Amino acid sequence: MVMQVCRQSLRVVALVCLGLGMVRGAFAQGQSTAPFPVPLGLKPVPVPADNPMTPEKVALGKQLYFDPRLSVDDTISCASCHDPKKGWSNGERFATGVRGQVGGRNAPTIINAAYSELQFWDGRARLLEGQALGPIQNPIEMDHKLEDCVAKLNKISGYREQFRKVFGTDVTAENLAKAIAAFERTVLSGNAPYDRFKAGDTKALSEAAQRGMKVFFGKGHCSACHSGPNFSDFAFHNIGVGMDKPNPDLGRYEVTKKLGDRGAFKTPTLREIARTGPYMHDGSLATLEEVVEYYNKGGVPNPQLDEEIFPLNLTADEKADLVTFLKEGLSSPDYPDIAPPPLP
Repeated sequence: MVMQVCRQSLRVVALVCLGLGMVRGAFAQGQSTAPFPVPLGLKPVPVPADNPMTPEKVALGKQLYFDPRLSVDDTISCASCHDPKKGWSNGERFATGVRGQVGGRNAPTIINAAYSELQFWDGRARLLEGQALGPIQNPIEMDHKLEDCVAKLNKISGYREQFRKVFGTDVTAENLAKAIAAFERTVLSGNAPYDRFKAGDTKALSEAAQRGMKVFFGKGHCSACHSGPNFSDFAFHNIGVGMDKPNPDLGRYEVTKKLGDRGAFKTPTLREIARTGPYMHDGSLATLEEVVEYYNKGGVPNPQLDEEIFPLNLTADEKADLVTFLKEGLSSPDYPDIAPPPLP
């Protein structure tokens, strides 16, 4: 048991260091920051050196994000599964693609995804540029071969002209990804009551939310993983969800093939968490009350269960206050409710 705990501790430290190191290291290679102010509580948005942001590029990416013509049958856009009206997720347990096909994972929010080096629940893609093309090609999402998608967009004069203006070329797969990523870097949430409270506004949080904040950073042990401005350590953890099933989703293990990653998934942001349910990688928990109760009982035992997961013994009042903090404290009055633009 001692050896298992030691190994688990080393794995957690390694994952956290890897996550932080990749963010600093990869972004630091010619890194710039987004040319716009960020909401209170957030850090400057890192921008890859090979994809500088311009208003024209963001506008192009916004059109592409909302355009269902990126899918093979013109029915599914990025916004179909990452809808601004539904917390930039889809409000359902799983994502639904072309021909009504249903995936096996919950659609993660786009909010503040710009701060994450590794994308998707299992971290299989690097940066937003690496993520953008995945759903287009996925047979149960948009089911569109990249070369066919590019050819289709090049037949639309409005897109072809914009790509030439922004990138100096016709539509290409690389620049398609860059445009979408540029837009997604503008989808930010900060300036929540928690941020204003930390900045000195003692009335920004209700008394219940303040008590819940103490639970979050104390007895509730939430900040062990949900840390930093984005309330995520950007690392991968096995918290036991679904591990009692006959054939569980193995998460990060499918990418790394490392035993310690079996059943591990990326820590999601808690910004706007009240809007992004259902919760967990499999959408199995419908409410934040259910989420808190899951953690309170200590998850589902399995050989790779993270050492940070254990029974919390929270009282009914502590659980209620914690939920109040999550709902009230991390919901911004400046929620990025972006409307679809006219399409070319």
